Amino acid sequence: MKLDDVPQDAESSSYAGHSKLLYAVDQQGHYQCAQSTGWDAESYATQQALAELELFEQQAMQAWRSDQLSVLPCLMYRYRMDELALAQVTGLWRWRIRRHFKPQIFACLSVKILARYAEAFGLPIEQLIAYQKGTMDEL
Repeated sequence: MKLDDVPQDAESSSYAGHSKLLYAVDQQGHYQCAQSTGWDAESYATQQALAELELFEQQAMQAWRSDQLSVLPCLMYRYRMDELALAQVTGLWRWRIRRHFKPQIFACLSVKILARYAEAFGLPIEQLIAYQKGTMDEL
């Protein structure tokens, strides 16, 4: 992309008033830093993705309340992650994370594994332990 073509379509709500750093080519063919306020297509795609994550969170919340899933999927979607992102952040295999979605498996997780999840979500480990023991019923 050329420096003059850096999109400045709209003040993107997904940037929260900030601008995004992009790299563009100047007239001499060298890469330069350029600030972008966003473009409409990116803003629309971001809003659609966030709406989908919110829907997934609501569905996971219903499944958690009916004891079909552990609290883990609810937290995963709340913090804008999917299984792959959570696996990368925690260093756990995806199949293990999916297994931890089962309430009976989540209830038996060690403090060491819960600490990985707590760090990934930026939560105190005590909160995950409370979910594990069933002493917390709200997110």
